[in-house]
Amino acid sequence: MGYADELPAPGTPQGRSGLERLLQAPRSAVVALDFDGTLAPIVPDPDRARAHPDAVPALAALAPKVAAVAVVTGRPAEVAVRYGGFDGVPGLEHLSVLGHYGAERWDAGTGEITAPPPHPGVAAARAELSAVLERAGADEGTWVEDKGRAVAVHTRRARDPQGAFDALRDPLDALAARHGLIVEPGRMVLELRPPGMDKGVALGEYVRELGASCVLYAGDDLGDLPAFAAVEKLRADGVPGLLVCSGSSEVTELADRADVVVDGPEGVVRLLAALAHRLP
Repeated sequence: MGYADELPAPGTPQGRSGLERLLQAPRSAVVALDFDGTLAPIVPDPDRARAHPDAVPALAALAPKVAAVAVVTGRPAEVAVRYGGFDGVPGLEHLSVLGHYGAERWDAGTGEITAPPPHPGVAAARAELSAVLERAGADEGTWVEDKGRAVAVHTRRARDPQGAFDALRDPLDALAARHGLIVEPGRMVLELRPPGMDKGVALGEYVRELGASCVLYAGDDLGDLPAFAAVEKLRADGVPGLLVCSGSSEVTELADRADVVVDGPEGVVRLLAALAHRLP
C-alpha cells in the first residue's frame, strides 16, 4: 500500500491527546468508522458502493493491535458486511458492524446479526412514499432505496440534486412525523427511520461496553455528527478521542469539528495503514 509513514498530525490539542493515548495504549482503544464516504467512495448508485480496495487490508493489519474495530453505518449490517468484504478475513475476527445506526449488530466471531423487531412506521411510510413524492413533484431522477428498517430517498441523480433535496425536506418530514419516524439527512439523501438510535448512541454504548480508554471515529456526513458529539462527550468525561473527517466539500460542518481532515476514503486508508505500522 505504501502508506506506512503518513500518519497526519491532529490540528487540535484534544486530537493530539487522543492520538497520543491511542499510540500509547492501543489494546484499550476502539477504532470506529462510517462506511459510505469513509471506507467506501460515494457513488451515484449506493448498490454499487464497495470498500476502497486497500480498506480491508488496512483494517486487518490494524485490528489485532487495538481493542476493537467497528463499522457504524446507516446501511443494514448484512449489506455493509457484503459490500465491505469483511466476512472471513484473517485479522478481522473481532470486527463488529453496527448497522441501521446501531439497531443491528453483526459480529465477525459468530457471523450472526442481532436486532430488535422492525418499527411498524417504516412499512406504513413506505406504502405512502410514492404518492408523497408525486404530490411534491419529485424530479424523475429521484429514487427510493428500501433498507428494510428504513427507507431512503436519493436526489443525487436529479437534474438539480440540491434543489430536489431541499424541495423534499418538508413533505418527508411530515410523512415521517405521521408514522413516528425521523428524517436523517445525508449527502443528497433523506432517510426515514425510527427514532431513538443514532451513530452517537451506538458508538457511546459500544465504547462503554468495552471499557475503552480512547476512541477514534472517522466519518464524512451529517449522520456522523452524533458520533462526533459522542466522542466530544467522552473526551469531556476523561476518555481521549480523535475525530477524523473523510473530507467532503458537501459537508463542511464535520470538517470544522474534526481534529484531522483526510482526503476521502483514500486518506482514511492511509491513516489506518499508518496507525497499523506505528503500533507494536
